[in-house]
Amino acid sequence: MTELPELGDVVRSAQRLAPGVDPSELHGALSGWLAGGGADAADWPARVLADPALPAPEPGSALDELRTATVAQLEDRELGFELLLPDAAAPLGERATALFDWCRGFLGGFGLAAGAKPKLSDEGEEALRDLARLAQASAEQGDDEQEDEDALAEIEEFVRVAALLLHGDVVLAARHRQKLN
Repeated sequence: MTELPELGDVVRSAQRLAPGVDPSELHGALSGWLAGGGADAADWPARVLADPALPAPEPGSALDELRTATVAQLEDRELGFELLLPDAAAPLGERATALFDWCRGFLGGFGLAAGAKPKLSDEGEEALRDLARLAQASAEQGDDEQEDEDALAEIEEFVRVAALLLHGDVVLAARHRQKLN
């Protein structure tokens, strides 16, 4: 399976490209764009951030590797798709915020690529609504840190599976329909 580049490398590349862009939200936008049927293109930041002035990442850069790895992971039959988030050593609040940012990015990219009324299964519709709720959430810590850790892990897994489900509904189902015709 193709690995995502290190978060720090993506941070540095993203800062050169578009200062102020959060790397988790950027990966969410790229993932949403691809899951919504957007083209796998070298100039993806301009497309997923709806800013034609943004330059294409340098070939071999962390952002170029991010695109390549994300495409491969979404297509992986072993469901090896990963979210670009801070690692487990980062504070819980930082990781939760990054996950909600990822969801915001995903919704934006998905909407740009799939349009207002994509053909989705009932499960896909529900997953999209749940992602929208998560995108509006903010990190709150409870009294039991282990419980919070477990909840965050569950939400992260849900988001990962929801992205794969939406990719399946829009991209893989469309390919299947083309093969039948």
